[in-house]
Amino acid sequence: MRNRILSYSVFVCLLVFSCKESSPSSNESLLALLPILGSSANATLCPKSSTLPPDIFLANTVVSASANISGFSDPTKAINGVCGVGELAGSLDVYALEKTGVGATMVLSWGGKTVKNVADDDFIVYDNSFRISDDSNTYAMDPSVIQVSLDGTKYCGFNPSYTAGNINLISSWTRFGGLRPVYFNMTTNLLTNEDLFIEKGSRFFLGGGDAFNLDDLDENDPNDVSCDTAAVTDIKANGFKYIKITSASAVDNPNTPGQKFPWPPGSFNGSDIDGVVAREVQ
Repeated sequence: MRNRILSYSVFVCLLVFSCKESSPSSNESLLALLPILGSSANATLCPKSSTLPPDIFLANTVVSASANISGFSDPTKAINGVCGVGELAGSLDVYALEKTGVGATMVLSWGGKTVKNVADDDFIVYDNSFRISDDSNTYAMDPSVIQVSLDGTKYCGFNPSYTAGNINLISSWTRFGGLRPVYFNMTTNLLTNEDLFIEKGSRFFLGGGDAFNLDDLDENDPNDVSCDTAAVTDIKANGFKYIKITSASAVDNPNTPGQKFPWPPGSFNGSDIDGVVAREVQ
């Protein structure tokens, strides 16, 4: 009986949970999804305050957002605080992007402040990825393409790359957001801004999420149609004010001309944005 049940894809949809479907390829995929039924509910208690902590440099302004995913259409969920629930579950406190079209993109800012280029990583993007097998590198992910801008017009990115193979392996995706789970929770797992940038190894951070270093901006990113060498140089020297987050499924894949980046099976919308934290602002 157990094997018969496990031969089918399993859908986990908690109330208005942003559903991700498990792969039927392994028993572990199903078993790892089951804890969501318990731990995801904890995210509904977060954040416990409408006042953002001043020592956590969260993006706090929605510049543009037009997605309309049922149950996840409130863009303020992307700026009201980070509410991760760990390795085996995804947060409910997110704003969901579409897979394609204008609704696949949102732009956030720090209310006029500038995110500085400091030593090492400069900001972290939080989504709601979670592990789907005993292989700690295999996740239900929502890959997103990240671009930044100083003037709100010229957006420059990190030239993300997808390597064909197991689409749920983090190692298949380079320089994307939406890959790693989120451990930082502003109600149940408080961390300092400094703590969030402590790397535990393999680009996993103490609070989770995906970190980016402005020194890695690439003026040769083929998707940065508005970017040029001068803009990249300016951002590296002076920082940025705006961050654009786009579901990877809406972005051209340079390795496969005429096609978008692939989308992991079982994610029924685009990227789920829980927040963005800068290392230092001015």
